[in-house]
Amino acid sequence: MAPKVLVSDKLSETAVQIFRDRGIDVDFQPDLGKDKDKLAEVIGKYDGLAIRSATKVTEAILAKADNLKVIGRAGIGTDNIDKPAASKKGVIVMNTPFGNTITTAEHAIAMMFACARQIPEASASTHAGEWAKSKFMGVELTAKTLGVIGAGNIGSIVCDRALGLRMKVVAYDPFLSEEKAAKMGVEKVELDELLARADFITLHVPLTDQTRNILSKENIAKTKKGVRIINCARGGLVDEEALAEALKSGHVAGAAFDVFSVEPAKENVLFGLPNVVCTPHLGAATTEAQENVALQVAEQMADYLLTGAVQNALNMPSVTAEEAKVMGPWIKLADHLGAFIGQLTDEPIKAINILYDGVASEMNLEALNSAAVSGIMKAVNPDVNMVSAPVIAKERGIQIATTSQDKSGAFEGYMKVTVVTDKRERSIGGTVFSDGKPRFIQIKGINIDAEVGAHMLYTTNKDVPGIIGTLGAVLGEGGVNIANFTLGRNAPGGDAIALLYVDAQVEPAILQKLKDTGLFQQVKPLEFEIA
Repeated sequence: MAPKVLVSDKLSETAVQIFRDRGIDVDFQPDLGKDKDKLAEVIGKYDGLAIRSATKVTEAILAKADNLKVIGRAGIGTDNIDKPAASKKGVIVMNTPFGNTITTAEHAIAMMFACARQIPEASASTHAGEWAKSKFMGVELTAKTLGVIGAGNIGSIVCDRALGLRMKVVAYDPFLSEEKAAKMGVEKVELDELLARADFITLHVPLTDQTRNILSKENIAKTKKGVRIINCARGGLVDEEALAEALKSGHVAGAAFDVFSVEPAKENVLFGLPNVVCTPHLGAATTEAQENVALQVAEQMADYLLTGAVQNALNMPSVTAEEAKVMGPWIKLADHLGAFIGQLTDEPIKAINILYDGVASEMNLEALNSAAVSGIMKAVNPDVNMVSAPVIAKERGIQIATTSQDKSGAFEGYMKVTVVTDKRERSIGGTVFSDGKPRFIQIKGINIDAEVGAHMLYTTNKDVPGIIGTLGAVLGEGGVNIANFTLGRNAPGGDAIALLYVDAQVEPAILQKLKDTGLFQQVKPLEFEIA
């Protein structure tokens, strides 16, 4: 029987025809995604679901999706899909990470022009017959400094276009190397320097715990008087209340926003301000971009349903069906090792070195590499997947090296991931036990044996009495239950580490209490995706 696909959002007719041409039974209902009850009622009939942003694939929807094998999102963002629930259900989530990058970058440039020359206000005034020429004095872009926060796929295109406009470009991006910045023709700077120097600031980062309110009230206060701020990335990157105050005071001369903290944005503190340009999330809204991502998602979904090939999956590695059975636990291990280091590293990465020993060295190392690199980079960009991570790493000048060797230790096979920055090298090793569960076996050269949990706490300290008691007491007082407690040291009285598997995220106040004891050099909460 032919696979059945439901298209519940507006996809082009050409994309829908791709399914038909490949022999897939497609049901095109472009408005169904807006009716969650109706979607839940019918979703059980389909093998695939193709969507844009209107359809919300919740845990409740997935609970009814007994035959669903793949969800394809025409676009990058997958905030409208409950990915953990999809993983537990065994449903692959695919996106199209590169289909609308140029369109979004161009919109940011257009918004910068509109903000600099007050084009929307001037147009409205002229339409009203006012001819208020002296009212709309703008500024040139030439020779101005553009601060780009996030120099990834879209941000790098914005940098290139801005250089073509003869702007000076400074970029803040923890994963951008000096060499890559030089090749791009931009100056790599820290965030505070960017804020102090930029005449225009444009954001091109995903919304994560690290980037939420990256332009906070405090950071907006650090900007140059007369700065103009453009956000075509994600709502929530800018404190909108603080920005409104800065616009009213004149500290910020103008702003141009395509995205908002709450969408659809029927009302917002920025609306109605005379020096603000607003558009309704149009970053990817061009004919070319919409067609590109629609065609791409249709091809990807058809390939998977007909041949089992996996592309641009956010929750499954790109490996063949034969490899998946053996490699699954090792791919999860690679992701965990990368995620561990990625969450500890907040400085530019120059190189990622991955060592494979024993049985691990005989597997699909490209897939394992991709899983490790993806784990590292997801710490700053949750939309990265195994396909896009190596591309993004290459774009940012990160060197990836692989070494394989025959069995050399007590384990049948193991992996070791090392990240190199200008300041340090950081490494972690792991293996897969016979039960198929990944384990951490070495951190900072210190041997351990630690189970991987969804919520963990990592500390470093000198090997002195009182560490175990302090950790137990502070966490206990905070109501944090410890599921597993692993310790290691390199020598008596030397460097020591502790890795705790806890039942819930450790609150910032508890972390601060541990830091305030003066016993710990580092106290770091870690999160892992446990399928």
